[in-house]
Amino acid sequence: MLSPMQGVLEICHDLERMEFAPGETLLTRGTRSGNLFILISGRLEVAQDETIITTITEPGSIVGELSLLLDIPHQADVRALTAASCHVTRGGRDFLASRPALSLLLSEMLARRLHGMLGYLADIKAQYEDRSDHLGMVDEVLLNLAHRVPKSPQREG
Repeated sequence: MLSPMQGVLEICHDLERMEFAPGETLLTRGTRSGNLFILISGRLEVAQDETIITTITEPGSIVGELSLLLDIPHQADVRALTAASCHVTRGGRDFLASRPALSLLLSEMLARRLHGMLGYLADIKAQYEDRSDHLGMVDEVLLNLAHRVPKSPQREG
């Protein structure tokens, strides 16, 4: 059985391939590309301003999904840390609709990410729930975040 990342690469094997030099930007915060990038090889960095959010190294990893799925501008810059090769989608949401197997794998990846974040939030909540100072509010804030489904963003144009 293929891992989700291997499955993504298999499904996307026929897509356009792009090469990026170290330091080259794939996605720019505040813009909309309508594309997904699927890492084939190399290392990518996800950053907001000067804060590094994560480094992506696993082939089959997808970037650009939040912007595409929520129809919002990219929330972070994605740059190549090393020479990197990626498959790129064209056609936005229509592309995902045309490849339901990829949509399912993307959903699984997002669910795994959410599962990890909820575990992390639960740990933070447990650390601060007995505090009576401003850190005690972490418990209430995390509880609200865990059960909140944000409204759909206002779509431009």
